Amino acid sequence: MMRTLLYDAAQVLLNRVAKWSWLKAWAMSVAKRRGLQKAMVALARRLAVIMHRMWSDGTEFCWSREKLPASA
Repeated sequence: MMRTLLYDAAQVLLNRVAKWSWLKAWAMSVAKRRGLQKAMVALARRLAVIMHRMWSDGTEFCWSREKLPASA
């Protein structure tokens, strides 16, 4: 079920969200090289890694690269 939800979140981020983020830009560059389906799977995995990192150390998601802390 979690895999399905992550894939759905990646699909929504790529197709429905109008606001660009570093994450969407990364996924679109993967889509240019490998195709949209593989980009959605790669984005779903990256979302899982980001969420696990946020859960384990308590950080917040930064929508843009300018707001990232120096340790990232």
